[in-house]
Amino acid sequence: MHPSRVIRGRTTQLLSGRHIILGISGSIAAIEVPRIARELLRHGADVRAVMSVEAQRIVTPEAIQFATGHPPITQLTGNVEHVTLFGPGPEQADLYLIAPATANTIAKIAHGIDDTPVTSCASIALGGGVPILLAPAMHSQMRQNPAVAEALAKLASWGVGLIGTQAAEGEEKLATPEDVAASVLHRLGRGPWKGRRLIVIGGAAREPIDDVRSISNESSGATAVALATQGYFRGADVQLWMGHHAVTIPSFVEIRRWRSVGDLLHLARERRSELAEAAAVIVPAALADYTVEAQRGKISSREHPEITLRLKRAAKFLPQLRAWAPRPTVLVSFKLEATTDPATLERAAREARTEADLDWVVANGSETMGSPEIAAFVLPPRGARFWLRAPKFEFAGRLLDAIGQELPSARGVRSASKRTPGIPRSSPVTHRARSPLRGRPRRR
Repeated sequence: MHPSRVIRGRTTQLLSGRHIILGISGSIAAIEVPRIARELLRHGADVRAVMSVEAQRIVTPEAIQFATGHPPITQLTGNVEHVTLFGPGPEQADLYLIAPATANTIAKIAHGIDDTPVTSCASIALGGGVPILLAPAMHSQMRQNPAVAEALAKLASWGVGLIGTQAAEGEEKLATPEDVAASVLHRLGRGPWKGRRLIVIGGAAREPIDDVRSISNESSGATAVALATQGYFRGADVQLWMGHHAVTIPSFVEIRRWRSVGDLLHLARERRSELAEAAAVIVPAALADYTVEAQRGKISSREHPEITLRLKRAAKFLPQLRAWAPRPTVLVSFKLEATTDPATLERAAREARTEADLDWVVANGSETMGSPEIAAFVLPPRGARFWLRAPKFEFAGRLLDAIGQELPSARGVRSASKRTPGIPRSSPVTHRARSPLRGRPRRR
């Protein structure tokens, strides 16, 4: 068995059955392509590569064959490989990913020049309505060249997606393999979350004692990050409203920050139109039950060897959230208990659902805080309750799939507003534009 088959689907199966063609042009960043190919394989994709002559000077066809499990196309022959891969028929690709995309290649595609296997494939893909993603890599001065900016804007207007670069050392470096794969997953997302707004509210509340001290809890924010990531992978327009956290947030996730319960209430009040338009709002945040009247400045330990804190109950967030996110927005909340006793968790879940008029409740014990795994009692709005135990990333995907089956039909439901596509210099988020090719019949 080829090594590429061993890793296929190890991370997710979201790209299972999808055929991705990887166009490699002549940038030094081509040395990262094997890692990109392997990352796509880990999500279940079948990956084949097309190389320009210049790319072959940097990374060998043998290395690409090892990475993908298929010999790359290095020249077009009488087999008309570009037509076979991107024209109508059983072998038509689901997506054309050009990584790295040099300034030269971008300009050629924008002006219809087909003098390499990579650009010829782009020409057929554009004409056949196959989605295209570009992952640029070039010096920053090239990116600032008006001709390159014009070419990128033209391609965006045709529906070509752009994966942002990493701005470093005077260069617009190729996005990481993880960010490239995330953009592919997002573009090819299918199912109930595709194009729907998902808001995840996570992290720990920090209630200030003075300007430098606070009361908090042990939440790491890992579950919220996993939910936001898995939602993005499924094609959702994701916002992560994040309090204090101890885990890294992927750069492709849109973040809004909050600190205390009062901050979160203010943020939700300001963003209530977005809450009302969301398909779902999921709240794994560890919200404070108590707050304290904060002192200005820093309380001196020399002057106050002992202090007494007078706690008062914090404002309840979920009932107010329900008012700002009325149905058909699906409201999902997590409920933390000190025990894993099934009867106690079910009782707590039912009480929480009644108190805040929730749709779904996920109840779990405190041992999941800081743990890589979560075991939880899940109470859906209808149907049988169930237990879900898995590593947090897998747990998030399975929970989203369960909630997705219960989402109201997209027809007649308030949908996420579409943002105007842009061409960011250092954001790895894929920006999509309306394509004049969209709506044309596809083989699939």
